[in-house]
Amino acid sequence: MDKSATFSRHVLSATGLVIGLALAPCAALNAMPAAVAAAASHVVDHGIDINAGADTVSVRFLAPGIVHVHFQPDGRTSAPSLVIDNATPFPAFTAARAEETASGADMTSSEASVHWDRNSERLLVEDAEHRRLLEADMSALKQRRVLLQHAPSDALYGIGGYNATERASAGLLRSGKQVAMAGEQGHAGAPLVWSTSGYGVLVDTIGATFALKPTSITVTGTSRTDLDYYILIGSPAQIFAAVARISGHSQLFPKWAMGFTNSQWGIDQKELLSIIDTYRAKHIPIDNFTLDFDWKAWGEDWGEFRWNTVKFPDGPDGKLKQALDERGIHLTGIMKPRVHVDTIEGRYATAHDFWSAASKVAPDYFSHKPIRELDFDKPAVRSWFFNDHLKHSFDTGMIGWWNDEADDIGSDTQFINMERALYDGQRAYSPLRVWSINRNFYLGAQRYAYGLWSGDIPTGFASMAGQRQRMLSAINVGAMQWGMDGGGFKNGTPTPENYARWIEFGAFTPIFRVHGSFGEKRQPWVYGPVAEKDATDAIRLRYALIPYIYSYEYRRHVSGVGLVRPLIFDWPRDPKVRNDIASWLFGDWLLVSPVVQPGQTAKDIYLPAGQWIDWFSGKQYQGGQTIHLAIDSKRWDDIPLFIREGAIIPTQPAEDYVGKTPLTELDVQVFPAARRSTFDYYDDDGSTYGYEHGACFSQTLAVQHAGKQVTLDIAAAVGSFRPALKFYLLQVHGGAASKASSQGPLKSFDSLDALQDSGGEGWASGRDRFGAVTYVRVKAATARHIALTWGR
Repeated sequence: MDKSATFSRHVLSATGLVIGLALAPCAALNAMPAAVAAAASHVVDHGIDINAGADTVSVRFLAPGIVHVHFQPDGRTSAPSLVIDNATPFPAFTAARAEETASGADMTSSEASVHWDRNSERLLVEDAEHRRLLEADMSALKQRRVLLQHAPSDALYGIGGYNATERASAGLLRSGKQVAMAGEQGHAGAPLVWSTSGYGVLVDTIGATFALKPTSITVTGTSRTDLDYYILIGSPAQIFAAVARISGHSQLFPKWAMGFTNSQWGIDQKELLSIIDTYRAKHIPIDNFTLDFDWKAWGEDWGEFRWNTVKFPDGPDGKLKQALDERGIHLTGIMKPRVHVDTIEGRYATAHDFWSAASKVAPDYFSHKPIRELDFDKPAVRSWFFNDHLKHSFDTGMIGWWNDEADDIGSDTQFINMERALYDGQRAYSPLRVWSINRNFYLGAQRYAYGLWSGDIPTGFASMAGQRQRMLSAINVGAMQWGMDGGGFKNGTPTPENYARWIEFGAFTPIFRVHGSFGEKRQPWVYGPVAEKDATDAIRLRYALIPYIYSYEYRRHVSGVGLVRPLIFDWPRDPKVRNDIASWLFGDWLLVSPVVQPGQTAKDIYLPAGQWIDWFSGKQYQGGQTIHLAIDSKRWDDIPLFIREGAIIPTQPAEDYVGKTPLTELDVQVFPAARRSTFDYYDDDGSTYGYEHGACFSQTLAVQHAGKQVTLDIAAAVGSFRPALKFYLLQVHGGAASKASSQGPLKSFDSLDALQDSGGEGWASGRDRFGAVTYVRVKAATARHIALTWGR
């Protein structure tokens, strides 16, 4: 394009700053473009429209920390990809200022400012403190490239994780050539790169190549004819909140999914009931059992969707469901993207052009009969997949989906759309929440109740250790609901020590499950009495934390940040955590660093700034240093787990399954700090989507310590759901109170037992493993202000 072309001003909306400029010619893209003639401009609110002939670039604030850049060649616009949530459009945003300047124009919101420099043809993006974050070279858009300059010290994250077997030595940091793709075998990808320096870039594309250099980010190979990307400004949590607003919020899993899942290949009805009865007899908590091929009449007419009546004779008539319901067990099962060609359903698929062009007819490795993969990108396939046969299986107890092997035809959308078929089908058919795990992830999948597991991983300590960076890297691209085959899938049986340590690790992941290859058993009692006790203790600890975990399930839904997150989210400027995979946050208030080496007798653990308390011993540590922690190499029963100062952690007695008995009193562990801290306790019916319509219960708890005074505030309850909860038992650690009041003096009791036996409100003092503690029992669901005075 000749720079002497005639430019016209054109207002695309009532909220735009309009500037005409020339885009640089192709040969000059790698150099600073020459200056162009001064362009006319017109200020109207919070946007910039850049016009060069028929090409247009629009720049808009969608929210205070979200800048949308959209290049439309010849004015053409293509439909958004699956990355973008079209069902929830952004509301009009007007809280921004725009003005012309001598060199171009400025746009400012409460969180960012954008300066258009007409001479350099660049957008300069700054945060609220006027720190330069990015420079976007707008001339590169003409060549279908996103080109951004950044500071050489910026650490970059996102784009992609790791599959089940590739080397993961890079940890969390990203550099060089990175491909955004769904991948296979546990890979997670997103067209998203972000930095702890305060920015992220999300490109609307299915697949792309990112070139990450010390001072630049280049994105090529995008899928749309127009280039469409978003600059996100803020902390890591703010960046992922923006990603959720743009790409869509994840849905809540059922509450039972917060518990433990045992998956097994090679099982029948008799063994299943025997295993469940053993769990119950030993009081090892479990909520979900996942079946492999065994549950299906695989290879028969409609066998991909219906019960195997030989192995599960009581499946089709619902008697098995009734037996499992009585035991508090949910049943989930494997689903495949393929059907058998020489069946009723296969012939229907042929007649209706349901097959994927990338899939060819081939013998199935399990049935040895011809199969072919469906094309889930086709709406007709998705509508058909949740068919009457699958509905019957759902009605008779198969209420969750383990989607497998939709990752091997080179498609970034096959797995998303397979689970989308099940999600849309179940939501149209039943009020029950959808649960799924899937073997890859691409951003946008989170909208469909989409969990990710890390693929067919080997057993052994090395494989277990490698799951840490796989989990945290997946979370760094938005795959917040992550799990793994605890104990390992391939290469045999884990040692008792490996099994015990794997369960302890898995207890602090979003999706807690075990699985093995054909004939492998992953029940705790299989691995001897020491490993069984260790595993049981870890599972029971998980169940004691269900109120805490479930509150973060809702937090993820509304905020985009899940239960588990890397330490860089909370300490973005600490260089010691920028590639730390050894530890992570479990919610806001717990840091865990599982043991992943055999025979380990000591472990060095870096604790970030702040005060920390060992969950098990009560020992206190000053943060900002590496501690040396002794590890029991014989009993394997220790989990390095630390409480962050200011913590508010709701707990309950561990039960055999989630919701076995109504929770009428909630234990809340409170560790006051000088800085006010809060926790949003959340509950609902645990099984339906009523929360989408306000049928939930939420109450904010806050605490602050100043001298001898501790104040606790409980806000008014929000939502229409009424739980069984009657009382909070606040266990306030750090001191024994001499006085306690809440709208007047609270009644004092000599002991915790006396307080609880009273059946009402009051307080008592005592000691536990953390030292002096004050117990305060107050009614739930009402607003309260509580004041404690420590000491005599």
